Amino acid sequence: MSDFDLRVVLVGWGAIATRVAALLAERRSPVSIVAVAVRDTATPRQGLPEGVLLIRDPSELAAVEADLMVEAAGRGSVAPWARAGLARGLDVAISSTSALTDAALFAELTGLARENRAQLLIPPGALGGIDALAAAARLDMQSVRHEVVKPAGAWAGTKAETLCDLAALTAPFTFFEGTARQAADDYPQNANVAVISALAGIGLERTTVALTADPGAKLNSHRIRAMGDFGTLTLTLENRPLATNPKSSEMTALSLLRMIENRINPMVI
Repeated sequence: MSDFDLRVVLVGWGAIATRVAALLAERRSPVSIVAVAVRDTATPRQGLPEGVLLIRDPSELAAVEADLMVEAAGRGSVAPWARAGLARGLDVAISSTSALTDAALFAELTGLARENRAQLLIPPGALGGIDALAAAARLDMQSVRHEVVKPAGAWAGTKAETLCDLAALTAPFTFFEGTARQAADDYPQNANVAVISALAGIGLERTTVALTADPGAKLNSHRIRAMGDFGTLTLTLENRPLATNPKSSEMTALSLLRMIENRINPMVI
């Protein structure tokens, strides 16, 4: 049994997971990372917490005493690891929310959470104000539009490269406008946030998302506008890209950090 108050399993040891672990250590948070799930346990990993168990198969969770699982490994990792974690009664936080555009998987995971008295947690990721959007959606909401603008280079390696010459852009170019479901399906690394705003508000089909490559941008920006019986909400954020992964934001790691610390803090906001 750990001497720490909260025992966490991290799924993945990439840019986001390593940043979260570093911040937890820096802040001396009473959290123990007891296991890290990776594809290959034989490959050396830098910066792992002392004594952490490396695991590669969800069945290995049976030997791990934990309270919370945090996924930060990509869309393909969500189904097997979330299933295993929820089946064990662990609360499971999903970072790669684009996986939840699969309606059957979403229903399966929420069903497992209900059966095992666990929770499927959706952190705000790179967004803020999601609490207000989710509260406003308790009344009728007419529309939600989510605009994502990132430096042109942040879209490299995505479908955007087939729609424009990212390196040659001289002005902002909106290469996608459609539903949140389609945005997350087509751009799973860059548009996880579209799923978050959609689940908080009026759903994957009714939420409109626009994706823009801006050669002059230095930050990742999000603008959400919602209209409903509550009134009007307009939210704008400009986030610094994660130093080790420009497709993501520093705020994504900070959001996971806050979520983890809120599980143990005596006061939660």
